[in-house]
Amino acid sequence: MTPQPHPAAGAAVKAVDRAHVFHSWSAQELIDPLAVAGAEGSYFWDYDGNRYLDFTSGLVYTNIGYQHPKVVAAIQEQAATLSTFAPAFAVEARSEAARLIAERTPGDLDKIFFTNGGADAVEHAVRMARLHTGRPKVLSAYRSYHGGTQQAVNITGDPRRWANDSGTAGVVHFWAPFLYRSRFYAETEEQECARALEHLETTIAFEGPATIAAIVLETIPGTAGIMVPPPGYLAGVRELCDTYGIVFVLDEVMAGFGRTGEWFAADLFDVVPDLMTFAKGVNSGYVPLGGVAVSGEIASTFGRRPYPGGLTYSGHPLACAAAVATINVMAEEGVVENAARLGAEVVEPALRELAERHACVGEVRGVGMFWALELVRNKETREPLVPYNAAGEANAPMAAFAAAAKAGGVWPFVNMNRTHIVPPCNVTEAELKEGLAALDAALSVADEHTE
Repeated sequence: MTPQPHPAAGAAVKAVDRAHVFHSWSAQELIDPLAVAGAEGSYFWDYDGNRYLDFTSGLVYTNIGYQHPKVVAAIQEQAATLSTFAPAFAVEARSEAARLIAERTPGDLDKIFFTNGGADAVEHAVRMARLHTGRPKVLSAYRSYHGGTQQAVNITGDPRRWANDSGTAGVVHFWAPFLYRSRFYAETEEQECARALEHLETTIAFEGPATIAAIVLETIPGTAGIMVPPPGYLAGVRELCDTYGIVFVLDEVMAGFGRTGEWFAADLFDVVPDLMTFAKGVNSGYVPLGGVAVSGEIASTFGRRPYPGGLTYSGHPLACAAAVATINVMAEEGVVENAARLGAEVVEPALRELAERHACVGEVRGVGMFWALELVRNKETREPLVPYNAAGEANAPMAAFAAAAKAGGVWPFVNMNRTHIVPPCNVTEAELKEGLAALDAALSVADEHTE
């Protein structure tokens, strides 16, 4: 679709937004939201006719792109048939969505508890773990993000937690493996894995194993930096959980539904958690939906004991119809396989070439359609391009990079010292090459801030 300029309409949308919309994670007077006129496939455009290749997938959720006709049609059909119904009833769209998800989850994660998004999925996973074990504490990693609701944000390990942190939330943080910025003075992945597991087991010992309900990990951390865990780490965490009777929760809100070139990132590591959270890509974000995939053992805890939790819109028919259509589209069109192939054959080689040519690229990491470039001032010292959690003038180099990318027609996902490459999983090779070329030009701007 060719965008048609309508600047007056865009100005009107912007004016009403500024008058009445309170935006998340923002100082309201310091932001300037882009007014979006439309979107299709891997692109969106503004009212001035500028088109952008979306390297953010919305917020890493449009795994099949914008406005897929089969998903749009499914929502329309469901709205005409049964637009909503309470969660206590059996509804075809809800039942079918649960069946399709359970067919793809690892192990015996065959029961699906639906939520409205990823944060409340994490909330309920933690509640289930605490009730199942009778224990209060939860362990989670620094360099993580699990959602913006009260419990989920306390489990989060990045600075978005700080303003809402509660010392009574029963959360203990630990260091997960990240060889590029190792906290364990490791020189190899094997050392990093072994030392990270030793650190975790020591943390368990000093916190008291009998007080710990769950260990919550993103299978592959998302906004924290897309740090793919080293071989053996997640299996080691699984073993520790089994040893100490701790519930193992994997957060697949961002990594799930094809993002890594597998239906779930857990499949890359041949590991089965006790609970697994999902959202985002389950229906490409067309209607809010999330959930918890529950193991047989934990489900049996609530076989004759009521589970004390629920949501008015749990398993909303419109959202579930969108999920059914999305999963079927992904299967029919080979979207998961596309993400795996293009990640290996196009994205990784191109990003490694960029790393060789640009002084600002310290590390390339990722898999499928889930990649990050770590940006630095100095490759030898690995000094970050901007300070940790930088804002304002201190963040100017990253802001300049992002502005250059947008000027080149690609909308980047930037966070701290990283740019993430997370386009729709059904992106084409031509679209990827277009975006990577724009990214190449923008990195030259970041190079100007290196030593």
